[in-house]
Amino acid sequence: MKYKVLVIIIAAILAAGIIGSIAVINSTDKSTVRVLSDGKEIYRADLRTAQDTVFDVEYQGHVNTVEVRDHQIRVQSADCPDQTCVHMSWLKSSATPVVCLPHRLVIEYADSSDDVDAVTG
Repeated sequence: MKYKVLVIIIAAILAAGIIGSIAVINSTDKSTVRVLSDGKEIYRADLRTAQDTVFDVEYQGHVNTVEVRDHQIRVQSADCPDQTCVHMSWLKSSATPVVCLPHRLVIEYADSSDDVDAVTG
């Protein structure tokens, strides 16, 4: 009897953890995005107010074309061989940034802690 209760409690905790993780991964409450090229921020915008635009990001002679449209952002095209960043499509979650490894490009949601250092305030 005690074994069944223990199994039910563990299963409930596991289910709550899975549901919570899915909710966090799929949350879209963030709206500020940033584009990093070789670790340096080159673009930051609030997608709720950003104008539709297309711009190129160059890295060592290679180009990624980034598109902001309808309050979303993505890599529209790239001249890298695998095209993974293009196939990732629109940025959907803070857990999965759009990344082009050959060109060292990252598109991600900006964390609110990026603006203020937690130690110094």
